[in-house]
Amino acid sequence: MIFGIGTDLIEVDRIAEKIRNSSDFIGLVFSEKEKAYCESKYNKYEHYAARFAAKEAFLKALGTGWISGTAFNEIEVTNNEIGKPTISFIGTTALTITDMKLGNIQVSLSHLKTLASAIVIIETK
Repeated sequence: MIFGIGTDLIEVDRIAEKIRNSSDFIGLVFSEKEKAYCESKYNKYEHYAARFAAKEAFLKALGTGWISGTAFNEIEVTNNEIGKPTISFIGTTALTITDMKLGNIQVSLSHLKTLASAIVIIETK
């Protein structure tokens, strides 16, 4: 059964500008694994934007938006061994989300030169 669905759409240039103009933005928003992945890509800002959209979509799927005990850089969007995007949690956020007893989390990412989007579906246990 579906617990929640979230979607987000963001301009790639908006994320690129924040990254270029703020030394703190990447560290506040992205994990070390995410940074390594995005920095290895030719169009790195598209990948950063897609991951940002996934984090926003996840919080929308929760139905709460940002909640105490979570941090953007601890909501980690990575790819599994066959390239499928996944969402996992680290640090304090992992404890907060585990306490919510959610089921599977599905994520889909898409990006173009100017836009990135994500859809997240959270299932119940």
